Amino acid sequence: MPDLVGFLGVVLLAYLVPGPDFLVIVRAAARRPALGRAAAYGAQTGLCVHMCAAALGLSVIAARSAQAFTAIRLAGAAYLVCLGVKALLEARKDTGRRRPPAVGEEPSPDGTSGTGGETVTSTGRRDSFVQGFLTNVLNPKAALFFLSVLPQFVDGGGLLTEQIFLLGVLDIVIGVGYWLALVRVAARLRGVLGRPAWRRRWERITGCLFIAVGAGVAVAE
Repeated sequence: MPDLVGFLGVVLLAYLVPGPDFLVIVRAAARRPALGRAAAYGAQTGLCVHMCAAALGLSVIAARSAQAFTAIRLAGAAYLVCLGVKALLEARKDTGRRRPPAVGEEPSPDGTSGTGGETVTSTGRRDSFVQGFLTNVLNPKAALFFLSVLPQFVDGGGLLTEQIFLLGVLDIVIGVGYWLALVRVAARLRGVLGRPAWRRRWERITGCLFIAVGAGVAVAE
């Protein structure tokens, strides 16, 4: 049997340290809780990809190939920078986007007015899910976790693939619970971020953080 107690301790510590997934989920949850949940599910789906790659040995191949690992790292860095630029652009065009709803018109869940709230919600959830998924899949640290950290808790006398899946599933389930709790906390920011001035500041802050983290990933060895 794998060392479950030690593994759970490491996993909890890893989730408590903010990273790219944290930024994506908090930013989405501050817009709307449903978007935060979609981003969280996307991030954990990306973790499933890393788990399957580790079980099949693909992570080992990628890690031993300097070119492949560098490509993954740079792709992840570029994606984070793109998210940062997108957030900064959102901050610029947010001015004048909001208007009070007309008489008899219900405000949509994202704070805008109109009757297309459901369509906007569906599109927003899909986009948030994709952002969470790509941020995790392109995060080289997530791949290295399943390659270098997780095997330390595997029992060498057991079936390796089954133990990787067991530990990976535990990681994913813990992450879902943690991210959903974080979404509930981040959603409390909506009352403040509903004000256009604060919304623009928040987008600028998160945009700069995305770019900074992306730059850090790009230069990391």
